[in-house]
Amino acid sequence: MQVTLLGFGGGTPEGATAEAWDAVEDAEILIGAMRLLDALPENNDQRRFAAVGAEEIAALLAQEATERACVIFSGDTGFYSGAKTLLPLLRARGFDCRVLPGISAAQLLAARVGRPWQDWTLCSAHGTDCDPIAAIMRGKPSFFLTGGVNTPATLCAALTAAGLGNTGVTVGENLAYPEETLTETTAAEAAERSFAPLSVLLVEAVPRPDVAAGGLADEDFVRGKVPMTKQEVRAAIRSHLGVCRGDTVWDVGAGTGSVSVELALTADAGAVYAVECDEEALALIEENRRRFGAWNLRVVSGAAPEALRELPAPDAVFIGGSKGNLQGIVDAALEKNPDVRLCMTAIALETLSAALEVLRDMDTEIVQLAVSRAKAAGELHLLMANNPVFLITAKRRETT
Repeated sequence: MQVTLLGFGGGTPEGATAEAWDAVEDAEILIGAMRLLDALPENNDQRRFAAVGAEEIAALLAQEATERACVIFSGDTGFYSGAKTLLPLLRARGFDCRVLPGISAAQLLAARVGRPWQDWTLCSAHGTDCDPIAAIMRGKPSFFLTGGVNTPATLCAALTAAGLGNTGVTVGENLAYPEETLTETTAAEAAERSFAPLSVLLVEAVPRPDVAAGGLADEDFVRGKVPMTKQEVRAAIRSHLGVCRGDTVWDVGAGTGSVSVELALTADAGAVYAVECDEEALALIEENRRRFGAWNLRVVSGAAPEALRELPAPDAVFIGGSKGNLQGIVDAALEKNPDVRLCMTAIALETLSAALEVLRDMDTEIVQLAVSRAKAAGELHLLMANNPVFLITAKRRETT
């Protein structure tokens, strides 16, 4: 049996290619969602089965004696399509398969608004978890398939909560159908509206800086009177924590948010939680968050470890200040994720000693950083030393 997996662009027969139409007309069996089958002309020579699950479709094909079958998908077979799951399943069972692409919803929307889509970030929020903040952190327009609980309104509500309510968005409803509608508005306004179940969302690019390997300069931050971790130390923290793009990170005792911002721009497909109890520091974190477009940085007001209980499990934790609660903070992180990577700083020897006591059952590494900056003194330049800083990193001890 030859099985053709094909796409109907926009979910309508008019969106199919001529090659796809030839396959449909030549098929003895048609399988797909009921709304796709209902859109086809009557043909008494064909058997039609409403099915969408890969296992269900494979079982149907296995029990039918035929030479040519078509499985019809909405949109493009290569763009968040059920064809991804079905194709290897059919091939593993020995079916002769071919794939005929269709027009994706991203292509349809791009055509409607008269723009290329080659530089868009493409995401699916259709029946799956989707973080719109992580998508927009790439600094490009972001396109979302929506469906289920993830509607254009809920995605735009998340953008608005992150401070991006003024960002321009376009919602395409029922693309390629007679009742097609395009709405251009802001995220805040879209969050208050209802849209058709068959909708897509385009969020305009949100500018963000490119961070060099060495990080941001100290003078780029707003700091007030709150102590701030210096640039060279921040670079070492990023290196030793080993933060990846999709990580969830805690910054406990975040101060001005300088470490939080750099971690957020590094983990641009993840999330960073800046935990701080000082009101002035909280205001500075929010100001620096907006200044650098670190939209995936969540500001958490409260004292640790109590403020950590509702946070998601971290991949990495930086502890810039503990207010004497280091043991409780470390315990909270390990309870959420026993394999968490920890990093903390100490200036006083007593703080270093306390940290080593708390981390005594973990594999630890200690690095002492001594940074001096040149300062002009007449025709000479003298080195002015900053306080030496101990950087302590720890992870679960490997057992043999």
